[in-house]
Amino acid sequence: MSDVRGVAVDGRQPKRARGGSRVRSAVLWEALRTVLDRIAPEGGPGDVVDVGGGTGGFAVPLAELGHRVTVVDSSPDALAALERRAAESGVRVRSVQGDAVDLPDLLGPAAADLVLCHSVLEYVDDPAAAMAALTGTVRPGGSVSLLAAGQVAAALHRAVAGHFDDARRVLADPAGRWGEGDRMPRRFTRETLSALVRGAGLRVAELHGVRIFADLVPGGMLDDADSAEALIALESAAAVHPVLRDLAGQLHLVADKPGP
Repeated sequence: MSDVRGVAVDGRQPKRARGGSRVRSAVLWEALRTVLDRIAPEGGPGDVVDVGGGTGGFAVPLAELGHRVTVVDSSPDALAALERRAAESGVRVRSVQGDAVDLPDLLGPAAADLVLCHSVLEYVDDPAAAMAALTGTVRPGGSVSLLAAGQVAAALHRAVAGHFDDARRVLADPAGRWGEGDRMPRRFTRETLSALVRGAGLRVAELHGVRIFADLVPGGMLDDADSAEALIALESAAAVHPVLRDLAGQLHLVADKPGP
């Protein structure tokens, strides 16, 4: 496994993200490490499905750690880039073209110990149907990792930019959108994301805020090593704060499927 800074604790080490990308993903990787330690104890390989995994930003590092990873994505171009990236890293990642709702037909039931669904629920036509497919794909005792855009953060960012009417509309709109020009089809709050998970028969295990401060500070600070380390520590502390996590640009929810 790797620690929050991308350093493997068992001798294996994925390529380390740098700069802003590393800061913004540190909390997420820390949470995933905890899940992987549970579903694949002692560093053993687990079966991971990354829905909408695109070019392999998560899949390739997970494969570098020894896990068996399958990426399901609707874009053939993204899957081709994934295969190139995996080959360059010397790992194997299975690629399957398809959508989230097609998972049961594509992979069969109970195909994974861990299912990642990051930045997907905002765009699907029917989030409840997608969640049902994710639930069917994960094995009893396994987990689903959801990452979705935060509604409260969108209101905060619009207000900071001086778009006060937009900020008010974000808070009032059930989908968390500020208007027709908003390119994000849907955003979530802690309550709406948790309700979606429970409706699919999963148990909410953990909820983290991702990118609470990282999207608000000047970009140059993320490239300074000392500032980046301090910001990662702050993000980690704020990620589980009962108030601050709701202000995150993205909400990360780990949902567990009851065992047999």
